[in-house]
Amino acid sequence: MGWDLATLFKRHAKDIAQALRKRGLTADTAADLTQDTFVRVLASPPADNAPVSNPTAYLFRVARNLSIDHQRRERLLNRVDLGPENFEAIVDPSPSQEAAVYDRQKLALTAAALAELPEKTRRAFELHRIEEMTVAEAAAELGLSRSRVWALVREAYEHIDMRLNGL
Repeated sequence: MGWDLATLFKRHAKDIAQALRKRGLTADTAADLTQDTFVRVLASPPADNAPVSNPTAYLFRVARNLSIDHQRRERLLNRVDLGPENFEAIVDPSPSQEAAVYDRQKLALTAAALAELPEKTRRAFELHRIEEMTVAEAAAELGLSRSRVWALVREAYEHIDMRLNGL
C-alpha cells in the first residue's frame, strides 16, 4: 500500500471524528475511534491486490465499522450511573486499619509464642507448617520418629493457642 497515512491523518482526522460524532458518539469516543481507524489501517492495510482506489473512502468505512462495533459493545454492557454518595458506599475489599493492626498484633504474639518453645518443638512446627514439609520429611530432617514430630507440632499448636487466646 503506497498510502501516506500521516498526510491522510492530517487531512481527514477531523472529518472522520465529525462523522463519528454525527453517528451519536461523544467527542472523546469519536477521537478514540478516529485514532483506532488509523491504527487499524496501519496494522492491517488492505491487500496490494485489493480494489481500494479511494483511501479516504476506505478510512471512513473502517471508522464506520469501528463505530458499529463500539455501539454493539455498549449495548451489551450494563451501565450504572452512581452519584457521589452511592460511589462512596461501595465496599472496599481491603482490611480496615483496625483489622490490620489486630492482625499485626496476633502475628507478633505468635512469633513471641514460637520463640518461647523449646528448639526441637519450634523447629518441628516450622518445618511442618511454615516450610510445608510433610511430617515424614520433618521427622527425617530432625532425626525423630513421625509420632514424635506429630506430638511436637501438637504441643506447638497448644502453646500458640494458649498465648493467643489466653486459655
